[in-house]
Amino acid sequence: MTVSGVFVNASERRKLGREELLFAEGDLGAEMFGVISGAVELRHGDRVLEVVGPGQTFGEMAIIDRSPRSLTAVALELSEVAVINERDFLFLVHETPTFALQVMRTLTERIRQVGPRS
Repeated sequence: MTVSGVFVNASERRKLGREELLFAEGDLGAEMFGVISGAVELRHGDRVLEVVGPGQTFGEMAIIDRSPRSLTAVALELSEVAVINERDFLFLVHETPTFALQVMRTLTERIRQVGPRS
């Protein structure tokens, strides 16, 4: 199963309008997201770090350490995302080990983009 395929049967999905805020830097969160369709922009302050598209994930740190969001996520166009809570995340990691590897690669890449905090 491809990484994007794991979102097809998501029990919870959220539709986002163009320019709709999904979460802001500093918000508390207990879920991550997988893009089913559309595009979501990830921002750190005023800086755009990445545009996330179908099959990609974001918001992973909320599942891992439950600290406030480090980025802001805004839909660039009409989009649909799979909402992945901790239970779903653990199931996906168990059933699809490549999913865990993709999440870790994405997470480390974003941490490097943000750089050290002062």
